[in-house]
Amino acid sequence: MAKQTVRVVARVVALPDQVEPVKSILLSIIEPTRQEAGCIFYELMQNSADPTDFVFVEEWETQELLNAHLNSQHIQQAASQLNGLAAMSPDIRCYQLLA
Repeated sequence: MAKQTVRVVARVVALPDQVEPVKSILLSIIEPTRQEAGCIFYELMQNSADPTDFVFVEEWETQELLNAHLNSQHIQQAASQLNGLAAMSPDIRCYQLLA
């Protein structure tokens, strides 16, 4: 059986008047994240019907490498910058592929 990777869906919801600043912060972390060890893919999407709703879809080689990502300087800085701009804390969910 092939080694299981960690799939992540991470949702960030901007305050209605803060969509562009939140979008800018989220876009700024894509390239540094894609260069991290263990990052298989890292994509950012914005809801077509609700522009305040952003979702990262990610795949990581291991939980340990995902944890390193979550503790990285660029992620910690982005989290700090999102204070007061996001409607709630990011909702980060980890999954294993079943089929």
